[in-house]
Amino acid sequence: MKNRTFNTKALLIATLLSIFMIVLVFYGSRELQNFDAALITYLFGTIFAFFGIVYRYTVWLQRPPTWIYFKRGITFLFTGKVFSHFWFASKETIENIAFQKFIYPRGKYRWMAHFMIAIGCTSAFLITIPLTFGWIHFTMAPNSISVYEAHFFGFKVMDFELGSIMAFLTFHALNWSSYLVIFGSVYYLRRRLTNPGLIATQTFEGDLLPLILLIAISVTGLGLTYSYQFMKGFAFDFLAVLHAVTVIMFLIWIPFGKFFHIIQRPAQIGAHIYNKEGRKKGMAVCPHTGEEFATKLHIDDLKIVTKELGFDFTYEDGTSHLDLSPEGKRSRLAQAHLRARQDGGNLFG
Repeated sequence: MKNRTFNTKALLIATLLSIFMIVLVFYGSRELQNFDAALITYLFGTIFAFFGIVYRYTVWLQRPPTWIYFKRGITFLFTGKVFSHFWFASKETIENIAFQKFIYPRGKYRWMAHFMIAIGCTSAFLITIPLTFGWIHFTMAPNSISVYEAHFFGFKVMDFELGSIMAFLTFHALNWSSYLVIFGSVYYLRRRLTNPGLIATQTFEGDLLPLILLIAISVTGLGLTYSYQFMKGFAFDFLAVLHAVTVIMFLIWIPFGKFFHIIQRPAQIGAHIYNKEGRKKGMAVCPHTGEEFATKLHIDDLKIVTKELGFDFTYEDGTSHLDLSPEGKRSRLAQAHLRARQDGGNLFG
């Protein structure tokens, strides 16, 4: 029997959720009344990306280490001091997801560039996905030629005068996102092309291509605006096709390339809750050094995971090699080497 090259459970979940998403598109756009047919290629690209993301994320969650972190994090979040956990999760979301605080220790300029890319991409997704799905659309107000109405799922949510500040900010929202992404991506691209350490370790598809795609999407998107505003539509069709190609490449790349870490990043909050609760339950003390080095919860879960993966580090006396800190493990290994050489009668051979 040949080994399957796909995960049946992940395939089923991804398929069902993708169908559910298509249903939401159909009814969210009022049975396609508010769907723009010109965006059909973007819709297919987005559904494909959604399918790939769900599939890979499900496969990732099925890995024993990831699953035990995920299971423990969800359990802690909804048990015990629930409000305290939700407050902690909200705080972590604002600091490390919204403001990218975890990058700041690496340098303020790197943080600023990373923050601009994160905000630019997030805002662009929040704008383009509802527009592509037909969940958001704009119409002229009844009996008016100067007032626009914004609708969400077919329900009016706001209106604004053409030529107003609100209209300017709304209709150019993607431009602001593009500028942020360009500034942040150019900084990192320059760094990767000039830093000797990065040049020696980076790969084109893993490090340079994502930045090039982000810049290409943003530049071609801005090109559409400049074409119809300042060049009377010159080369608009060409730019529209070029922009669509770059966006679809980006969407296809998300589940398989470096962009997938964007989807994984929120799971870090669960890991922080896991670590916080683990410290409350007590720390593990290395029997060799006599010092604390990890939480007891983490070490106990590590023993469970390693056994699931086919590795048993339990000694004959019932203790485990995993009870040792990294320093303790290195010391025990050195002692074992010494005993082997002594037993062999040659310390330096």
